Amino acid sequence: MLTALAGANLIYGLGMLEMGVTFDFGQLVMDNEFAQMIKYCVNGIPVNDETLSVDVIKEIGPFKDFVSHQSTFNYMKSVSHPKLIDRRNRDKWQKLGGTDLHQRSLEEARRILKEHQVPPLSDEVRAEIRAIVEETEDQLKVGRHQPEF
Repeated sequence: MLTALAGANLIYGLGMLEMGVTFDFGQLVMDNEFAQMIKYCVNGIPVNDETLSVDVIKEIGPFKDFVSHQSTFNYMKSVSHPKLIDRRNRDKWQKLGGTDLHQRSLEEARRILKEHQVPPLSDEVRAEIRAIVEETEDQLKVGRHQPEF
């Protein structure tokens, strides 16, 4: 988060464990969720009279309970939308299986690998990629000695 707020625009190592020696699909899915939350913060959190709950502050007054007010609940839910991070209390979590974040992430990774369909590239994109490859191949041949037979 700190490096993103400082201006870094690349997150390296998603899904990697043990200094990149091991790759874990569950870790990749978790890291993706964390990256989405970081992106949300870096893109800016709306700050205005409504999101600051100025009217609610006036309504409730100083030194009173803002946490239990409906507006706090509404805005708390809008801050981030994790798919895998479970914020329920322990009783509800246990009733729903008590799975940890890594277990849920592995299940999601398996679902993605099973169900995801990659949309085909357009003819224009395919032609552009082909042109880049051919240009690179030509450049590599220029400086290389070709043996004569």
